[in-house]
Amino acid sequence: MKEDFLHHIWLHKRIDVNQLYTTKGEKIEILQFGQYLQATGPDFFNAQLIIANQKWAGNIEIHVKSSDWYLHHHETDANYDNVILHVVWEYDSPIFRPDNTEIATLELKKYVAPKELENYNNLISEKNWIYCENQFGTIDSFLLENWKERLYFERLEQKTIYILQLLENYNNDWEAVCFILLAKSFGLNINGEAFAKLAESIPFTVIRKEQSDLNALEALFFGSSGFLSGDNQDTYFLKLQTKWLYLQHKYNLKEELALGIQFYKLRPDNFPTIRLSQLAMLYRLRVNLFTQLLEKRNVKGFYELLMIQSSEYWQSHYTFDAKTVNQPKKLTKTFIDLILVNSVIPLLYVYNKLHSNSESDFILDLLREIKVEKNAVVDKFKVIGCKVDSVVDSQALLHLKREYCDKKQCLKCAIGVSILKN
Repeated sequence: MKEDFLHHIWLHKRIDVNQLYTTKGEKIEILQFGQYLQATGPDFFNAQLIIANQKWAGNIEIHVKSSDWYLHHHETDANYDNVILHVVWEYDSPIFRPDNTEIATLELKKYVAPKELENYNNLISEKNWIYCENQFGTIDSFLLENWKERLYFERLEQKTIYILQLLENYNNDWEAVCFILLAKSFGLNINGEAFAKLAESIPFTVIRKEQSDLNALEALFFGSSGFLSGDNQDTYFLKLQTKWLYLQHKYNLKEELALGIQFYKLRPDNFPTIRLSQLAMLYRLRVNLFTQLLEKRNVKGFYELLMIQSSEYWQSHYTFDAKTVNQPKKLTKTFIDLILVNSVIPLLYVYNKLHSNSESDFILDLLREIKVEKNAVVDKFKVIGCKVDSVVDSQALLHLKREYCDKKQCLKCAIGVSILKN
């Protein structure tokens, strides 16, 4: 037995409230079950009860065993002094307040229907992938669609934490924050954090001053990341190296040698050299990029703005001094979709939220224009019967798997609660 199941029983009133008695045989009438705030202190706040014809107002604490009260040291915590009912699965010890009056206890196992417990045990029994995989295909489509939308915005809210911290660090310079977020997206999963640190290491004032010179931008990006250190006889390498040494001295910049940028496991078109060149070209061609992003109202507009390619040198190279067949290295629509989902849309969401603009519908409409991303998690959800029509769905399912399924938070999930109720 776990406490989260007991929370579920109390929160969703899965007991016959007309026939409840304390362990001492006193009649319990529930006027208010209390608020489930999941905050520090008791589990449910501001409950109202009548116990043995006396009205009580206060908080409710839930445990598997009543002795857990002492195991968790609640007797020394003033936050629990206002508990009016101790709800437990198993009563094994009386609990007393600081004034030595006993706290009324309700032993739940006498009141939970066997079917309720059977459903819970079936839900949490080990499966090959997630607990509810056998029942997932039976979930009501209306409930599932609403839950996926909520999950997406939960995921979006998580991303806002990082963006708000960047805004604080950069004095609400939206263009600077946009640069860092885009750099992170250009690095993908493997180099994303390293690219973000690289972007943070270059003051955006420097980007603004050197934006008209593509060589200067590439020198800044490749130099700061350590790619221009050492000896190399490649003409372009030497050109950038000279430019980097000048800029480094001019702006007092440092090489970020500990970034850990990797080539391993990356397709050549995703090599950090190619992505850094494309990022440099983007900032060479798009002055005040964040402002331009704000003006776009559909995916086509974003594609037109972000559809750039690497500089000429990198059309025939993947690394310095190793020439290959000449091939344009443009940002694909699939890659731009990743940028939109992971950086642009979260940034626009935060901007509109801070400026009191209601843009939720716009965000959803925009996302529905973007093709569903392909990954193992989304593919597995499809196998167990989940419909995936848009990137809202795929992003929601990634969040569901990571924040609910992997953490076994079935009783905080609308799907898990629905299965138990049915």
